Amino acid sequence: MITAHTPADWPTTESEARAVQDALRGRLILDEAGPRPGTGRVTGVDVAYDDERDLVVAAAVVLDASLETVEEATAVGRVSFRYVPGLLAFRELPTVLAALGSLRSDPGLVVCDGYGLAHPRRFGLAGHLGVLTGLPSIGVAKNPFTFLHQDPDRRRGAVSPLLDGTEEVGRAVRTQDGVKPVFVSVGHRIDLDNACEHTLRLAPRHRLPETTRRADALCRRALAGLPS
Repeated sequence: MITAHTPADWPTTESEARAVQDALRGRLILDEAGPRPGTGRVTGVDVAYDDERDLVVAAAVVLDASLETVEEATAVGRVSFRYVPGLLAFRELPTVLAALGSLRSDPGLVVCDGYGLAHPRRFGLAGHLGVLTGLPSIGVAKNPFTFLHQDPDRRRGAVSPLLDGTEEVGRAVRTQDGVKPVFVSVGHRIDLDNACEHTLRLAPRHRLPETTRRADALCRRALAGLPS
C-alpha cells in the first residue's frame, strides 16, 4: 500500500471546490463512444473510511475481458475534504489517484462507485477522475441521488432514463432479474449506451459490477490491515 498526499492547492472550502468543478467541467469529452465491452481492461475504484483517524483507503482492481483480476493496488491518505453532498470527489480523489497511479498496467475504462453526469453540477466523481487522468470513466451508483426515474421492467437488461426535468442524465439499469437497479451515468470519453452495456457485462451474477465488488472488498481488507 502506498501513501497518498493531498496537493497543496487542493480546495478547502465549498466555494473553492465548486469553482474547480466549474473550471474542469468544460474539459469533459462526451462525444466519444468509448471502449467496447469485452475489448480491453476495466478497472474498479472504491474507498473505505476510518472516521476515528480521519483516514481513507482507496483500491483499484483491474479486470481483463474475461473478468479475471489481473492487478490490484491500494493507497491510504488523510481525508482531504469535509463531507458535503455533491462534493464527494474532493474527499476521495487524492487517494484514488494514488492507487490508480501505482498500477503497472493500463487501467482501460475506470468504473466508479458513484456518479458522472448524474450529478447536480454535471460533474460527479467519475467525470472528475476522467478529466484528471484522461481515462474513459463511468459512474455506477447504488442510488439515484436527486433525480427521477420510472422503475425499469423486472428482467435483467431493462433500463429507464434517469431524469432531471426532461434531461436524461443517466439510466436505471436492472442487472439481475427482480433486483433493484443500479444508476449508470457517463463520466468521460464514453457514451451512455456503451456505459450501460459495460455495466451489464460486469454484473453477470450480482447486482453490482464485479469491478465495484472487488474494489470494495479490497479497500475494506486494506483498511482492516492498517496498524492501529
